[in-house]
Amino acid sequence: MASADVLRLDGVGKAFDARDVLVDVSLAVRRGATTAVVGESGSGKTTLLQLINGLLRPDHGRVEVFGGPVPEAGAEHFRRRIGYAVQGAALFPHLTCRANVVLLAQLQGWAAADIEQRFSQLLADMGLAADVAERYPHEVSGGQQQRLGLCRALMLKPELMLLDEPFSAVDPITRVGIYEEFERVRAASGVSSVLVTHDMREAVRLADQILILREGRVAQCAPTEEVVSAPADDYVEMLVRKQL
Repeated sequence: MASADVLRLDGVGKAFDARDVLVDVSLAVRRGATTAVVGESGSGKTTLLQLINGLLRPDHGRVEVFGGPVPEAGAEHFRRRIGYAVQGAALFPHLTCRANVVLLAQLQGWAAADIEQRFSQLLADMGLAADVAERYPHEVSGGQQQRLGLCRALMLKPELMLLDEPFSAVDPITRVGIYEEFERVRAASGVSSVLVTHDMREAVRLADQILILREGRVAQCAPTEEVVSAPADDYVEMLVRKQL
């Protein structure tokens, strides 16, 4: 029987040059749910994502993804089950938009027909016109680039999405449209998500639960409604009051 959690962290700690970046962090992410990780710059948010996908190893504690520990060997296969989207989309400038999105599927040996079907579906899901496909990233808008970054992250039908401030580089009006498309795709696919953001409004809009980090420690981890209605301390209350 599959675990109800796609991801678990238990007492995780990580330090660099004797400086604690994460201290005793515990988190459980349910399958199909979205967890937002909120915190100021330097609070450990990106390090947390890197521990989840195996780019870093914890100094203390345990990280489990897909019901088991992050593998020491076979990490490439493991990461194919995880989609990753970042701020600014990070598309390869020398590849067309189509080539950027389908690259991993080609490397995985997908059949051409399957690639085309998946690519077309993702464009439609993210509200992108078909003629975007043969353009280069510099020929499309920032909002289109961000949508293409999400398409690329979703191409292999991942079980888990790691999102490192993927919406922060686009204007507020465009961002709302991307939120709607992301929510629709997430609901249809059932993908689990961990969203790193410094924006409490974004966290409340998109997440089922919120983990708030302060200097690498958990200030609060609870369902979104609880974080908003019952902040755990003055710091969480300040974030809620300031941004909502």
